Amino acid sequence: MALILTFLGKSASGSSTVAIATAKKLAASGSRVLLVSQDSTPSFDTLLNIPAQSSPTEIEPNFELVNLKSSQLLSEIWTEFKDLEAKYLKLPTFKSIYEQELGILPGMDEALALNALRKYYQSGIYDVVIYDGGNTFRTLRMFSIPSVLNWYLERFRQIFAESDLGKTLVPFIQPLISTILNTSWTLDDIDKASNNNILHEGNATLKDSSRIAAYLITTEDKAAVAAAKYFWGGAYQVGLSVKGVIVNQSSGLPIDKHFDQLKLFSLPKKVEDNWQPLIEALPDFLDKSHTPLSIDIDVATGQIKIFLPGFEKNQVKLTQSVSELTVEAGDQRRKIYLPDPLVGKAVKSAKFQDNYLVVSL
Repeated sequence: MALILTFLGKSASGSSTVAIATAKKLAASGSRVLLVSQDSTPSFDTLLNIPAQSSPTEIEPNFELVNLKSSQLLSEIWTEFKDLEAKYLKLPTFKSIYEQELGILPGMDEALALNALRKYYQSGIYDVVIYDGGNTFRTLRMFSIPSVLNWYLERFRQIFAESDLGKTLVPFIQPLISTILNTSWTLDDIDKASNNNILHEGNATLKDSSRIAAYLITTEDKAAVAAAKYFWGGAYQVGLSVKGVIVNQSSGLPIDKHFDQLKLFSLPKKVEDNWQPLIEALPDFLDKSHTPLSIDIDVATGQIKIFLPGFEKNQVKLTQSVSELTVEAGDQRRKIYLPDPLVGKAVKSAKFQDNYLVVSL
């Protein structure tokens, strides 16, 4: 089973440098590594002295690099899309539209990147896939796509399926979703989600730090520290496991009070092309130890504690349905399924203190 690694931090905190050092470290230890970049700037070209290509290219033994180009990814998937349309619709409408004529819709970059990442992850070629998106907000949006899509499918499934448009498109949409997101779900599956835990299992995959894990990147700059803490909370909101904090260009000043639940790793400043000091200071990324829990549910007392570092009280909103809680914080919405003994119980109180939202049912 491959591991996906990503790094979350403020722009200019050095995530690309750390990603490259990580790839070098893991490749030298024998892991087959693919470093996936979605950075449109020439930062990787400069750091590696090698232009990043749109297909995986070997940089060193066991170390390959690829730069995702949205236009090319769209071109690849558009062919699959038109084939599906022709198969399931009597009068396909997109057959005369070519990918060169299409623009990239807002949010499509993340969806295309997620699909590419999935294919590399499942290819069996690599032991570790490192994703450096160049922008942490985009990275978090990318990892939130499955849960957001699930939310909309749950809410609007029945309305869509009963409409004339839905009856026409459902046979086409189901295999399309299967192609893009590698899932065999049908609309009936979503109806049964509360019984067979389909959505729960999807969230569990993202939370499994042996399969997908993130590390925060910061410098000792106060703004960078605050941003890393905010992204820590954002990662938890999309269900992404955070395993530690990497302080880039560290001078040894203490910042651990901000991240007291996480392991802290200090990296020296990179000098010219000497990567070894950084490599030696990096964590053991293959460590199987558990990550800190972001949710603690005590069924006996009916209390739920949700860890939301980096957010203020006025940024947090809580809503409830019969079997779930929805927590909105920052730009993310997180669904929390209630265990059976708590289903149907109303929220008695909710307070936000010391980075925790404490809910009593």
